Amino acid sequence: MGRGRVQLKRIENPVHRQVTFCKRRAGLLKKAKELSVLCDAEIGLVIFSAHGKLYELATKGTMQELIERYSKYTGGPQLPDEPTVEPMDAIKEIGMLKQEIEVLQKGLRYMFAGGCEYTSLDELLVLEKHLEIWINQIRSTKVDIMFQEIQMLRSKIAQNGSAETCSQDFIFSNAAMMKPSREIRFNS
Repeated sequence: MGRGRVQLKRIENPVHRQVTFCKRRAGLLKKAKELSVLCDAEIGLVIFSAHGKLYELATKGTMQELIERYSKYTGGPQLPDEPTVEPMDAIKEIGMLKQEIEVLQKGLRYMFAGGCEYTSLDELLVLEKHLEIWINQIRSTKVDIMFQEIQMLRSKIAQNGSAETCSQDFIFSNAAMMKPSREIRFNS
């Protein structure tokens, strides 16, 4: 019995959405690798998650080489040989990361000190956002582990069920062979 058709719409539950993303991303990457191996195709795949995390696959060479080849083929703008990073961007990023670390440390102190320390509403909102992300990641991992355990139990049940069926068939076939050819009736 096959699965029903999946309705293509946004998954509202963030945990289920993350689990589906992880599974489908893995399946897509696997199919791209298989296509590359089977057909000797050069494949480049770029995926950005909802949280902005980059996942990429270049089956032959690097992604940069593949993008340059694509640009040459389509006549698009040429990419520079080496990406130039503005020093101010790095400094800004360092500053933002330091600020985020400070907010997280302040949140930890707030939680462990029982709320004694003064925290602004903006800091509490940022902390709440981070906690929600962490909770979703923990729930997603928990769902994955539970799903794996369920699959393992199902396979054990299937193995035990087939072994039990075989042993029952064996017992019934042996019992039929051992059955006397005639019945003896006693009158009471």
